[in-house]
Amino acid sequence: MLIIPAIDLRDGRCVRLFQGRLDRETVYSSDPVAVARGWEEQGAEWLHVVDLDGAFSGRPRNDQVVLEIVSSIGIPVQVGGGIRNLDTVKYYLDQGVARVILGTGAVADPAFLREATALYGDRIVVGVDCRDGRVCVDGWERTATRDGLEYLEELVRQGVRRIVLTDVKRDGTLEGPNLDQIERFAAHAGLKVVASGGVSRLEDLRALKRLESLGVDSVIIGKALYAGAFALADALRAVEGEE
Repeated sequence: MLIIPAIDLRDGRCVRLFQGRLDRETVYSSDPVAVARGWEEQGAEWLHVVDLDGAFSGRPRNDQVVLEIVSSIGIPVQVGGGIRNLDTVKYYLDQGVARVILGTGAVADPAFLREATALYGDRIVVGVDCRDGRVCVDGWERTATRDGLEYLEELVRQGVRRIVLTDVKRDGTLEGPNLDQIERFAAHAGLKVVASGGVSRLEDLRALKRLESLGVDSVIIGKALYAGAFALADALRAVEGEE
């Protein structure tokens, strides 16, 4: 199982939000590139970078910071936030981003998602952000009427192979991941799943590792690492089966 540290960007800084709320922001660094280098030095094999300003505005706002991160480290980076058309997808992928994550754009424009998936295959990931089982859009400010499980079925039909699954209510809370939802969603559609939201202790990682047979092959960790709940090295050992 891959452990993927998260870097959330707002106004060029590395921050974390509580349940995606802009009024519950904690700033961890004014130098996201240094943060990215630090995660690489500590053993990360991937990074997860989100342009929060882009997610809320509908277009990239921190893309130059994203590209500086990509060019400054040697590990692959997946990027989300404000990617809502093919030009933006192509822009990021041509600049060295390994995977792009489509959220609101995938929900609002299925034709865009189909075309992106047809063109770029595994480099397209869909962010399935749920609140009480229903899909959230526009930087999580709005909950769509779409049922999450039904949405997964649609994604499979559109050729999607991987999702980032986030329980919005758990994100940034250190309350533990929603294991029931992750297991239910992973088993339902047969997609590769990157679990996100709420990880607070090493036992959470071991519990997620037990879902690998269902396709849960990665976990994104943000606040737990920044708040010092455990070190990245400890997380890496936990999913390797070591104490």
